[in-house]
Amino acid sequence: MKALTDILARHKRGEGVGIYSLCTAHPWVIEAAMHEAMNTGTPLLIEATCNQVNQYGGYTGMRPADFREFVHAIADRVGLARARVWLGGDHLGPNVWQKEPAETALTRADELVAQYVAAGFRKIHLDCSMACAGDPTPLPEHLIAARAARLAQVAEYTWQKAGGEAPVYVIGTEVPIPGGAAEELQQLAVTSPRAAALTIETHRQAFAAAGLESAWPRVIALVVQPGVEFDLHKVVDYQPDKARELKTSVEGDPQFVFEAHSTDYQTPDNLAALVRDHFAILKVGPGATFALRETLWALAAIEDAMPGIENPSRLPAVALRVMRENPQQWSGHYHDAANESLDLAYSLSDRIRYYWPHPEVTRACGKLLENLRSRPLPLTLVSQYLPRQYAALRAREIDPSVDALLRDGVAQSIRPYVRACGA
Repeated sequence: MKALTDILARHKRGEGVGIYSLCTAHPWVIEAAMHEAMNTGTPLLIEATCNQVNQYGGYTGMRPADFREFVHAIADRVGLARARVWLGGDHLGPNVWQKEPAETALTRADELVAQYVAAGFRKIHLDCSMACAGDPTPLPEHLIAARAARLAQVAEYTWQKAGGEAPVYVIGTEVPIPGGAAEELQQLAVTSPRAAALTIETHRQAFAAAGLESAWPRVIALVVQPGVEFDLHKVVDYQPDKARELKTSVEGDPQFVFEAHSTDYQTPDNLAALVRDHFAILKVGPGATFALRETLWALAAIEDAMPGIENPSRLPAVALRVMRENPQQWSGHYHDAANESLDLAYSLSDRIRYYWPHPEVTRACGKLLENLRSRPLPLTLVSQYLPRQYAALRAREIDPSVDALLRDGVAQSIRPYVRACGA
């Protein structure tokens, strides 16, 4: 990952550059991001989480090698060189198996990390912050670090067998809830410089104890809480003043930058401020699939308004029915029965993203695009339901096709990250 470390080295030298990480397995979102990478001449970092992709398939049904082939196939179709697509693993550790005894969970985590590294993932977030069955709660910092070092040993051994570039590592335990908070938030406590320093030093000692002195310089970033998050319908915005001490604490460090999770829905100015303040790795996930859902809903509204479509997709109705019939992916997140319909369709946590691969929803999406590809779209309807894409059409910036409209709708959520990172 020399190209990634070169970007971070430039950041440490004072350049206003960084990298954003796209955490998604949706092919249309990945394709839109790849088009943006081609248009801007930038690399694209795509990360899979332990829940999405693991040795048992995860909720996508893909193992790490499957996900690599899935991403590379999209890159080949789009025309983006594979060398410009970087793969990372997010929250790699015992998270999926934390209800099991610690040694059982960690043995599974060993295999998880080994498969990621063997498949060519080279940015590895070691996250052992969660207590397993029988563990003390909260887990002591020294135990978190020792478990992370154990997984790093597995990663190093696997890399030496597999060859290729050496992996780089991200550590840190102050990780926001993946996918956003389920409760209403007002404000968040920013990680203290003391806590950040303790995490780094504890992990340094654990790596040394595990004989990983040669790997330690490749620990490039620390996950911290900069004070950003989102709940179901509200965003907690970045406030630079509250993160000033944290920012200052890393300025003189030649090795580390910060990685910020849950930056979805931050304003372009906030994203630029985060990069400026040494949160040089920005993670985005639900924000991109939220934009996908917004665009698909708008296209469905255009479909409903167009005359002559005899078999409409009824995509929103199909998706919401499937969600209600299969509540496993949202029932623990949406607790207000009075707002259930609102949350299912429009929540910022975007639990609907888990349902796009469902066969009925996939068929409805395909039918929607088929119907809209079969005839020219009235500009008046594009103006009504997709005003930003209408402006782009009028400026001849995009083609007047449903595929271009969909791609541009998703890209609207990605472009502020590209700009914030210095493209």
